[in-house]
Amino acid sequence: MHEEREILWTPSPEQAEASRMAEFLRWLKDERGLEFEDYQALWRWSVSDLDGFWTAIIAFCDLPVSGWHAVLPERKMPGADWFPGAKTNLAAQILRHARDRPEAVALVGQSETFGREELTWAELDVRVGSLQASLRAMGVGRGDRVVAVLPNTPASVIAFLAVSGLGAIWSLCAPDMGHVAILDRFRQIEPKVLIAQDGYAHGGKTHDRGDLLASLAGELETLEAKIMLAAVREGAGWTGQGWTLWSETQADPQPATVEMMEFSDPVWVVYSSGTTGNPKPIVHGHGGVLIEGAKQALHQDLGPEDRFSWLTSSGWIMWNSQLNALCAGSMVALFDGAPNYPDMLEVWRMVAREKLTYFGAGAAFFQGCLKAGVRPGAALDLSSLRALGSTGSPLSQEGYDWIYSEVKRDLWLGPISGGTDLAGAFVGSNPMLPVRAGEMQCRMLGNAVRAFDEDGNEVIGQVGELVCTEPLPSMPLYFWGDTDGSRLHDSYFDTYPGIWRHGDWIEFSPEGGSVIYGRSDATINRRGLRLGSSEIYRAVEGLDAVLDSLVIDLEFLGRDSFMVLFVVPKQGGLTEALRDQIRGAIREAVSARFLPDEIVEITDVPRTLSGKKLEVPVKKLLLGQDPAKVVNRDSMANPHSFDQFLAYAKSREALAG
Repeated sequence: MHEEREILWTPSPEQAEASRMAEFLRWLKDERGLEFEDYQALWRWSVSDLDGFWTAIIAFCDLPVSGWHAVLPERKMPGADWFPGAKTNLAAQILRHARDRPEAVALVGQSETFGREELTWAELDVRVGSLQASLRAMGVGRGDRVVAVLPNTPASVIAFLAVSGLGAIWSLCAPDMGHVAILDRFRQIEPKVLIAQDGYAHGGKTHDRGDLLASLAGELETLEAKIMLAAVREGAGWTGQGWTLWSETQADPQPATVEMMEFSDPVWVVYSSGTTGNPKPIVHGHGGVLIEGAKQALHQDLGPEDRFSWLTSSGWIMWNSQLNALCAGSMVALFDGAPNYPDMLEVWRMVAREKLTYFGAGAAFFQGCLKAGVRPGAALDLSSLRALGSTGSPLSQEGYDWIYSEVKRDLWLGPISGGTDLAGAFVGSNPMLPVRAGEMQCRMLGNAVRAFDEDGNEVIGQVGELVCTEPLPSMPLYFWGDTDGSRLHDSYFDTYPGIWRHGDWIEFSPEGGSVIYGRSDATINRRGLRLGSSEIYRAVEGLDAVLDSLVIDLEFLGRDSFMVLFVVPKQGGLTEALRDQIRGAIREAVSARFLPDEIVEITDVPRTLSGKKLEVPVKKLLLGQDPAKVVNRDSMANPHSFDQFLAYAKSREALAG
């Protein structure tokens, strides 16, 4: 039976009524004659009347979408064709603020490489226009691919707006990614132009990436032009190698232009984590990203008076989500540097200095702050901060507790969960609802997300597969090069025909809240009882003596499972006393049924570039699969960490027999 979780925060009636969600409800009543008794009723309408809901989002948010002759002619997945005939452009919604509020601040960049930079909407507009002039001279137009290797700075936003405004297709990688990882992504889409930055400062050290970029440009055979932002080398050296300097592309300020596109014309290509095989090049459309992003900004309660930041690498889909805030007219602060340099308060100093109203980060950042013992609320003035977001992995209940005790008591905490695949969130936040310990507040409007049991039946109050039973405008148009659609089908629709299977375990409460329990393909199954790995991590990593952990369930020994727990001790190594502590924590917090068969010391948990633990590749390795095929090390944040699992696998070769 579901146990209702403790309420940690509730909006005051005044806060709730002042929110954009409340404004949307009033608009629906006044303009559409629709009234709803509660949020659950509003959500049910949004996933049943898809035409009514998505046209309401366009009208309420005043989005530049016009001319459609139908909303969704055929309600199917995959292959839904949204708003055929409509014209739009994601850049049009962002750049309209340059016309409406030219002197307001649009972007603040805080960078270890460049220091602090501030751009008004008018300045952003002319910098975009200047770059567009250079790109036109290079022959860039509709449908051409422009790829970039840039950090999370204003230059990356300027470049995106210039490219998308011209109707070209954008794709971005972070500068700390490996050569093979970048090449594996960009080579698939045959780019015409490369924009890059030759290095960056991180953690007090300068990283020169010039040689990697020169090599990359040479291997991208379709390139016709290349632009270099010289940050660590002399610019003259790059012009001698056939690069146009970024500074030259910014020399002729002029207003930006926007080419209106079909609703489903591609706006960007993003990539799966690429932990195994070639990364999936996921293509999203202008219209789908625009209206999903506007709806997400509604859930995040963002508007022109907000000052927003999300701590993200430019290689993570959360870089793209910053554009949602720009679409809403919010000022966006971009952080480019090491979040723990000179200490774990550095990012919080930016939050205080820039008077941010909304700050988000990966759950791993908040857990790191907890472990480091920092107290942002006591050390800094966070009086402007009203909302905090989290994603990337499940935020533990201890993380919730730390935020309310050490950041701010009167704070709306709104974790979200979705992904690169749909450039949005399935479940997330609502400014009108209470925050419960360890839970996300609600299913996002328009997202028919549910939990299915093994037989494909919806379940409430128990863990099931996260599925989406109705089309979403921001679902992938296709995978680049997937001509017959088989790769797209096999990625999401092979388990439940016509229904999106996301690959996460989720539990919904009767009130509509939800908890993500980790990846469903990394599930622990002990004698018929299934458990998401996050439950183990919460118990183990709650110990002061444990820095990090990775749990793997191996089901191949003629028994229910063989569970290995890998642990990174804080200091002093993995003693027998610590092993006993770990077993006791699991027994008390989870169940004796989930005590590990073996506890192994490691130095580092392998993670993706966005911070997710690589449970599935490690599991495949320990099940005897080819080490060269189970993981692409260039897609890892810490590729060296995989060596210790190779050594463990070798020492236990008998297991794979």
